[in-house]
Amino acid sequence: MNGQIVFDPLLPWAAIAILAALALLGTGLALWRGLSGWALRFLAGVILVGALAQPSYQVEDRAPLSDIVLMLVDETASQQLAERADITTEAAARLEAQLDARPNTEVRRIPVPDGEGDAGTLLMTALSNALAEEPRGRIAGILLLSDGRLHDLERAPDLPAPMHLLMTGKENDWDRRLVVRNAPSFAILGEEVELTLRIEDNGAAPGDTRTDILISVDGDEADRFTVPIGEDLTLPITLPHGGLNVIEFTVPEADGELTDRNNKALIQINGVRDRLRVLLVSGEPHAGGRTWRNLLKSDSSVDLVHFTILRPPEKQDGVPVNELSLIAFPTRELFLDKIDDFDLIIFDRYKRRGILPAIYLDNVRNYVEKGGAVLVAAGPDFASADSIYRSPLADILPAEPTARVVDQGYKPAVTDLGQRHPVTSGLSGADDWGRWLRQIEVQPIKGDVVMSGVDDRPLLVLDRVGEGRVALLASDQAWLWSRGYEGGGPQLDLLRRLAHWMMKEPELEEEALWAEPAGQSMRIVRRTLNEFVGDVTVTTPDGDEVRVPLEEVSPGRYEAIYDGPQIGLYRLEENALSAVVGLGPSAPREFVQTIASGAALAPIIDEMRGGVMRLEEGLPSIREVRAGRPAAGRGWIGLTPREAYETLDVRQTPLAPEWLVLLLAAGLIVGAWMREGRS
Repeated sequence: MNGQIVFDPLLPWAAIAILAALALLGTGLALWRGLSGWALRFLAGVILVGALAQPSYQVEDRAPLSDIVLMLVDETASQQLAERADITTEAAARLEAQLDARPNTEVRRIPVPDGEGDAGTLLMTALSNALAEEPRGRIAGILLLSDGRLHDLERAPDLPAPMHLLMTGKENDWDRRLVVRNAPSFAILGEEVELTLRIEDNGAAPGDTRTDILISVDGDEADRFTVPIGEDLTLPITLPHGGLNVIEFTVPEADGELTDRNNKALIQINGVRDRLRVLLVSGEPHAGGRTWRNLLKSDSSVDLVHFTILRPPEKQDGVPVNELSLIAFPTRELFLDKIDDFDLIIFDRYKRRGILPAIYLDNVRNYVEKGGAVLVAAGPDFASADSIYRSPLADILPAEPTARVVDQGYKPAVTDLGQRHPVTSGLSGADDWGRWLRQIEVQPIKGDVVMSGVDDRPLLVLDRVGEGRVALLASDQAWLWSRGYEGGGPQLDLLRRLAHWMMKEPELEEEALWAEPAGQSMRIVRRTLNEFVGDVTVTTPDGDEVRVPLEEVSPGRYEAIYDGPQIGLYRLEENALSAVVGLGPSAPREFVQTIASGAALAPIIDEMRGGVMRLEEGLPSIREVRAGRPAAGRGWIGLTPREAYETLDVRQTPLAPEWLVLLLAAGLIVGAWMREGRS
């Protein structure tokens, strides 16, 4: 029970104050004039003004509320190092038992797991959420069982009570970590890219000055180097192939260090070509030549060298062959000296006319076998006696002409195999494509027929020769699509894919296996021309093997989603194909700083005069301290009792009933009047 006098004024306090002032003024005037009843008048004024304030005696029936202690237990990855998890669990249990034994005290135990993704330790976020759910007037103290390494300090709330950090790390802990200071997301093939690394020792390190580092690309055998500790290292690296390159850096674990989880770093760099050099040789001017030129010139990554033979073969006027162009055709330089500089050579309606001797075309064949690419866009000349097929190129071309030219309209179609081939798969709207009006009849010898024309005759044939690639387009009518004839068609997509497939872009490989990482998950993609594929064998960073079945999501494309159990390098294998991918960040946030420290939390703890203590020195005792007093000392921490309560019932009794107020006021006024009347 608790009693007190309360006021419930009938008028605003300002009005009551004015009335009180008038009563005082009247009393002073009566005293100045010598009236003998001034004292009675004063008492009457006091009673009337007091009555307007309505004083009452209020009695509250209160139920005391317990004090609340928030205990946040850090269960993040860095707390699993060494013996920290066991120390934390034991300390939390003992503290909870001590607090439960205290009268009028409740404990709120709040586990703090790893933040989603790579968010790290979100201690202040957890504390803010806990404070939002509890009455601040009941919070007697906040206990943090952690290593002090948090990643959301900016979200620290205003504290209603002292906060104490009980650290789990030990004084003699030390750790070595690998830091990647500079790593680009892409690099140009054939050019060196510089990576900046640093190896650091933190804590009570033994004082080593040098250590080894292992560098591996795409999971191959690692190279070992000896490097200094505590210095920035600049490493020049040349990417071995286009597409995703996974580079793994590893520092061997040292004796006594806290963990080796931060001794590795995975860097994923996309290899891109700087410039693609294309040689386009047009046998004669025609509408399709501009289509090829516009396509290649529209790609900013392509350097195009284009020559057109302007003089028709039937013109005979004695002009020397070496003068049959606006400028001298540098045949020797292009087809002997500089041929290896080109990524792709296109023969557009070209036929033998003595400009390119057989030895030059034989050099083109060798160029393909060593890794080059040749595309032949055939016109009527391909079916003639002067066909480019009647040259050393016949050894590499995937189809031979039958000497027949089909001049009739037809709609190009993608074959069943073409539905699975990356050059032609997904070319939608075939029913709405415009017609082509000419096709050169060819007989396939080898390779893949991915498009057909009149009566299902081969229209586009692709093949691999040695290390290189060859394509034969048995028509010179693709330009009709670019003009929108009868609705046109996907000529840009088709010709661009064709050109990039021949230049060995990784995303257009027929048989490919790769993974697309997203956090701790990966999308495994297998592309093939076959009807079936086997399961993918995934090797985790710790060496375990998992078989993952694939599902066909489109013709020739199989996918699966796999959640990696840990951060690191994963190896994928299916049949003869293999790939590597890194999951998670290159340096997990939880292991960037592993040495326990209270420096980050010290300014916040000092505001409420809390303390920072190591659990290895023993569990501190718990005392009660008044608000504003030091809340921590040697071997002890303090809680501030809040003495909060809940009001169950309230009763109010007026100090004087209305009739008594009127009687007293009237009596005093009449008494003053009678006394003054006698005088």
